[in-house]
Order: sequence, then structure tokens, then C-alpha cells
Amino acid sequence: MQVRRLLGAAVLLAAVLAATGAACGGGVARAGPPAAGVHRVQRPVALVYRGPASCDGCPEAAADMLARQPQHFVIRYIGPRQRLRFSARALRGVALFVLPGGGNDVAQAWQDLLHDPGFSPALVRDYVRAGGRYLGICMGGYLAGSIAGNGGLRLLPGDSAGYVGSPGARVATTADTLVQVTWLGGHRPRPRTMYFQDGPYFQLSDPRTDPQARAAVVLARYRNAGQPVAIMIVPYGRGRVAVSGPHPEATPGWYTASHLTSYYAADSDIGNALIATLMASP
Repeated sequence: MQVRRLLGAAVLLAAVLAATGAACGGGVARAGPPAAGVHRVQRPVALVYRGPASCDGCPEAAADMLARQPQHFVIRYIGPRQRLRFSARALRGVALFVLPGGGNDVAQAWQDLLHDPGFSPALVRDYVRAGGRYLGICMGGYLAGSIAGNGGLRLLPGDSAGYVGSPGARVATTADTLVQVTWLGGHRPRPRTMYFQDGPYFQLSDPRTDPQARAAVVLARYRNAGQPVAIMIVPYGRGRVAVSGPHPEATPGWYTASHLTSYYAADSDIGNALIATLMASP
């Protein structure tokens, strides 16, 4: 979640633009006009938050992950210094809203969002409740829960909490590192290694009394006693909420900059499966 020591903002953005075909100003390049007799297919719009509550490189990495998906998202950035600002109109008809990784201070990130003109927790909740999709990665996962009592988006059946320092946690550092998870999104459970930086785990409420928790799809658990939830998808109204403590969007440059063995090639399927499950019809 901390500011990424990567290749520099300009180099990273250039790499993302080259990989995704994005145009300057926030958004992947649209396809040219259709040939005669060919009907244009409406592409789903994905909004990625880019602002003070996110970290350098995190929105672009999330956009890069979305750009490789078969849905062919039109990707746009939203935030206080972007062309698109928060409003009910901005979220209307949007297929997916992504809140990516951020800094090391969850309370500060929440305050940064609250001071973003047009943003409100109710705006996001109403969007998801009406059928939208929310993806929260690391800081976005923290903020999907409750912050300081009435804070947070409160989209989860339960809450989010820091994995580092939790009972039995195998990661003891808040620096960029690797984490072991059990991936449950395939044909059988498999041990996997993912990029991690002080991300959350998720505490589900009692499924016997909470229908939202009962309908949760757990895609990954941390590999320690108790197997706390690392990645999951839950319903919220007519929409869905996906949260991830580790970083499925981590780029090769993140591993290199942190002097870590790269699992990018092996783990790209985790991000793909997460998006596919989130976007699937109920």
C-alpha cells in the first residue's frame, strides 16, 4: 500500500499505456468506427479511483489487469484531479468501480476520500446496491469494511482487519513482501504465492444469521492457523463486492523494485478469475 518504489511515475504510466492501448487523460483507447454493416458492441465501463487515497502505480496496475480481460473494458480514472469526478451521474451505467491500493494509514485514506468533492459512502453503496460491481484491493479492501465506527464503505458481512500482527500470521513485516495463500478458485485448492504489502484479511459474520455472509464466495485464504479469508466476493443488494488483501494486479516491476522473486506469470490467472467471478451474472 505504501508509495511504490517502481520505475517512476512517467515510466510506469508509459508501460501501462503501451500494454493497454490507453490514451492520455485516463482511459483505454476506444476502437475505431465499425466497418460498414457491422454493429458496434457496447463495451462495459470500469472506473478506477486515482487520487490521494491510492498509491503511486496502484491505479495503473489495476487498469492494466482490467485491460487484459475478455470483457474489453473501457477504463477511465476517477478522482479529484481526473477528468471524471464522483457523482451519481458518473457512476450511472458503470459496470465496475475499483478502489486500488493506497498508503499505510487507513484512517488517513478514508479522510482523503471523504474530502474528495462529490464522494460519499452512500454514493458507492447505492451504486453497488443497484447492481454495480466493486473491487477493493489492499487499501480498497480495508475501506470496504468499517473505519473508526461509522466510517468505511460498510459493504461487507463482517469487517476487514490487518493481517500483519493477527493471530498466527506468517508475515511479520509491513514492507513489500510475499504471502502464502491457498487458492480456492480453481478445480482444486492449491498453494500460491502472491505480492503483499500490509494488506487486510476479512472477518465474515455468522452465516447462520447473515444471508450476505452465507452467500460469500471465498477464493483464497491465508495459509496459517484459522485460515483467515484473503480474497472473497459477496453480494450486496443486486450487486457484488470483491475484496483482496494480497495484490493480484502486481506488475513484474513491483517484484523487481522490491527485490522479490516474481510470481507475476503464475498469478495473473488469479486476477483473471477474480474479475470473471465478480462480473458473472448472479
